[in-house]
Amino acid sequence: MSERCWVIFHSTGPAWEPGLPLVQQVGIQGHRAHYAKLLAEGKLVMGGPFSDSAGGGMMVCKGDIDEDTLRMHALSDPAVEAGLLQFEIRPWVASLKA
Repeated sequence: MSERCWVIFHSTGPAWEPGLPLVQQVGIQGHRAHYAKLLAEGKLVMGGPFSDSAGGGMMVCKGDIDEDTLRMHALSDPAVEAGLLQFEIRPWVASLKA
């Protein structure tokens, strides 16, 4: 059965320090804590950084969240507000899963 979800793609913003590891980027812990709230509310399925050198990451959220509510959450991310990260929200259908 297909399940509709939302995916938030994060990419590096203008405040990202090239060459500095993810865990040393100023504000990344606030970003993690911000999305941990969605996880605790049962609205975030999974999320994390990409493991290549390009940086960024993604969050997979349940489809029953209103897109405007999700956008407001993404906009209020301290890392987005500080310019460390940028985001894009896209609808996604999980048609193959274990």
